[in-house]
Amino acid sequence: MSPSNTKSDKDNACVITTGFDYTSRKDKACLVQRILYEDNHLIIVNKLPSEIVQGDKTGDVCLLDDVKAYIKETKNKPGEVFAGLVHRLDRPVSGAVIFARTSKALSRMTTMVKDRNFHKTYLAIVKNRPPKDADELNDYMVKNEDQNKSYIVKEGTSGAKLATLRYRVVGKSDNYYLLEIELLTGRHHQIRCQLAHIGCPIKGDLKYGYPRSNPDASICLHSYKITFEHPTLKTQMTVTAPMPSGMPWDAFSL
Repeated sequence: MSPSNTKSDKDNACVITTGFDYTSRKDKACLVQRILYEDNHLIIVNKLPSEIVQGDKTGDVCLLDDVKAYIKETKNKPGEVFAGLVHRLDRPVSGAVIFARTSKALSRMTTMVKDRNFHKTYLAIVKNRPPKDADELNDYMVKNEDQNKSYIVKEGTSGAKLATLRYRVVGKSDNYYLLEIELLTGRHHQIRCQLAHIGCPIKGDLKYGYPRSNPDASICLHSYKITFEHPTLKTQMTVTAPMPSGMPWDAFSL
């Protein structure tokens, strides 16, 4: 599922045939090179670690702005360009993110996410071996708004919501374990919190107990695969985002 656009052959080029530079961040990979799927209704992008999806108080350039700039230039769109964010990823997380190119597609995709007809599989690298090689985790979680952090609490705690995921160990290196995670609910920091609760904080995740940060401020959590029904074609789709390059990801293969 590759984009149809023609890329420049120049080394490290961030320009296609229009000559437009789709990212103002020269130290980042070009947006064009990270498009996983594109049609008239959707654009799916492999988000970089530490890249923000939507604008925030930092004022940093965000992926949504890059997508709008890409649409405006390649499709010769005059005026304001529409691009809607279907779902979010935390800033330190990498992987597949879906943007809708029409309001109809956005509405239908948002309903799929709400109704859980939208399936997400993640990869996580942890230092400690989980208690079981495969398991389903069911926990009640609450979010602390002031800390921007979630906690696992007893059932019946005020504001607590059930969080469910399934994981399995799919790889082992000299120092780490690779987990494949099927996310069944979409709670705040759910994977990070639940894995930390079983003694497996994600590599680089200081907020949830990992002892050291990653050099690029990322955490080793990657949105690997998304499966959904196309909002207009009604066909079942699965889109996969390649794992980040560099260690410790390079120690594993799928």
